[in-house]
Formats: sequence, C-alpha cells, structure tokens
Amino acid sequence: MTTTLISSAPESAAAKAGLSPLQQTVTTTPTDYWNDSCSIEELTYGIQHGAVGATTNPQIVLMVLKKELHLWKDRISQIILENPTWSENEITWKLVEEMAVRGARLLKPAYDRYQGKKGRLSIQTNPVNYRNAEAIARQAIYFNTLAPNMQVKIPVTCAGVKAIEEATYNGVSVNATVSFTVPQAIAVAEAVERGLRRREAEGLDVSHMAPVSTTMIGRTDDWMQVLVKRDGIDLDPTYLPWAGIACFKKIYALCHERGYRTRPLAAAYRHLGHWSELIGGDVVLTIPYEWALKINASDIPVVERMQNPVAAQIIEALYERIPDFRRAYDVDGMTTEQFDGFGATVRTLRGFIGAVHDLTGVVREYMLPNPDVK
Repeated sequence: MTTTLISSAPESAAAKAGLSPLQQTVTTTPTDYWNDSCSIEELTYGIQHGAVGATTNPQIVLMVLKKELHLWKDRISQIILENPTWSENEITWKLVEEMAVRGARLLKPAYDRYQGKKGRLSIQTNPVNYRNAEAIARQAIYFNTLAPNMQVKIPVTCAGVKAIEEATYNGVSVNATVSFTVPQAIAVAEAVERGLRRREAEGLDVSHMAPVSTTMIGRTDDWMQVLVKRDGIDLDPTYLPWAGIACFKKIYALCHERGYRTRPLAAAYRHLGHWSELIGGDVVLTIPYEWALKINASDIPVVERMQNPVAAQIIEALYERIPDFRRAYDVDGMTTEQFDGFGATVRTLRGFIGAVHDLTGVVREYMLPNPDVK
C-alpha cells in the first residue's frame, strides 16, 4: 500500500482517551468491527475492542477446534455416545452448531442492545451443497433456529443466490459469502430485496433483520496475483493490493445509490489497508484476531477514508491488463450463471470443502480411534 495510509494526522479525542485503533474506528465512525472467528478467546478480545459480531467458515472452525480442543474433546465424545446411530458427518455438524451457539452467547448483549441489528454470529451452510439451492436454503432456515442472534452464511454461487432470496423470505438474516466481485454483491443485494419484499407483501416483520454481503477482498487480491504470475502480465506489483479495495468501494457506492438494505462487509485480510482504507463507511469489517492485534499495534491514524477513491491510474492498469479484474469490477462483468466458474470462487470452495473433510477427520479420530496407537 502507499505511504498515504500512514500519513500524520492530528491526534483525535478518542486516541487521546487511550482507545485502541479498533475502538476508535467503531466509536468515531459508522464502521462496525466483527471478529473473524468463533474462538472464545479471540471473540472475547474482539468484544473488548468494540466487536459487535463474529463470523465463521469451515476453515476457521477447523483452526478454532485445533486451538481450543481442550474445550471440546469431552463434548465430542459425549455427542458420539448420545447419538449411537449418527454418522461422522452428523456428529461434525452438531459440533459446528454448538461452537456457533457458544460464540453467539457472547454476542447476545450486543444483539439485545441494538435490537437485532448487531450482535450476531455467522454460521456457514455446508459448502458441499453449493449447487443445490433447496439444500442451502433448508439448512439456512434450520440454522436460524439455533439462537436468536444467528446470521447464516450462504455462498454466492448460482444456486446460492436463489437460496439467499428464499432464506431471506423465511426470516433469515443472511451473510452472503464466497463473494469477491461487484456483480456478485449486486446479485446478493437484489436477491435480499426480493426476499424482503415478499415478506413485506405478506405483512411479515423485517425490522429485526440485518442482512450483510461479504466481499472477500483479500481473496480478490490473491486471484489477481495468481493471474499476473500465471499469465505473465506486466503490472506494477504495488497496484495488486488495491484490487479488492477498488471493488469494495464501488460496491459500497452502488448499495447507497440504489438504497439496498444489505450492508457491505469486507473480509479476508492481507494488509492493514484492508482496514484503514475502509474506515468511515457504513460497513462491517470482519477482522481475524491476528490482524486485530496488528491494527491495534499500528500508528495509522483513524480517519475516514472510505470516500477516498482508488487512484485512477491503478484502476486503469488493473482494468486494462487483467481480464478477470474487468469481470470483478464491472456491474455486468459476470452473469449469475458464471459465478461458479470464477477463479476466486473455485479456489475458495475447494478450500472450504476440504476443511469440512478435515474437520470430519478430527471427529473420526474420536469415533474410530487408531488401534495402533496407545
């Protein structure tokens, strides 16, 4: 990122009061901070620094389980004993649900304080169903019953967009995920609007709902970097970390211009600009624990930057030289049917599905312990 991100600025009253950079962000601007994990330790830290939400995905759940296995190993064994006919897949998803519910309890005070608009824990639907709208919607509706402050993550695949509308109609506050581009974010916002309008037409309440649409801006950057290397594209390497930010700022502007009720959310951190460049927007920043520590240790001034456009020469270079940036940046860069084949989508789904299998493998060790090891 450029040096403008660490330029000097007058010390704010919040900084003088001893608030951390994340606390300053959430107390002086409309920007919300969520913790990108359901880890009890990490979420507790997040709440102490102003977090009003949390997100999970299969990779995060796997990392949390390995980190906090001492909190869960007895419960895994108990679930197995209580359900003698269950498969390892059923045991695994029961564990995922309980991890999410435990995290949701920590956020319930914020949920009550903000009357459902904040304080939610995002639990992700099974990524193996990314082609099956009915299966995704059915699981989302069920997950919504686990706790009053659940938010349900649905992938922005072709089937996922259909499931988002149906889940929204059924009263689920969705968190669209596996999304990296402007056309995906707009498809989500439109699907949510259709679901909300269907509810309103039937006199059903929408006041408690708080839909968000994640753009995994770091993974947008990752995919551009893969393409530059794979295809031998000649591009200033300092431009690549701006790809996700450029897409997100355009998404934010479009959502406000069009009056969508879905709030943009930025995820998948790769550098501090993924926080500092988005300060001031009425958005959610879901930040991993390790990046929250880096932010709070930084001396980057907490000032509004969301309104600052990405330099025109950066966008022009990305747009001219990387065809997939055009697909990501243009509102009509992809049709809904093309979402599943976008490189970042494929890479992310492969990772999420692999994490589900690895998580199941952890459970398998308790169901069928290796007889060769004492």
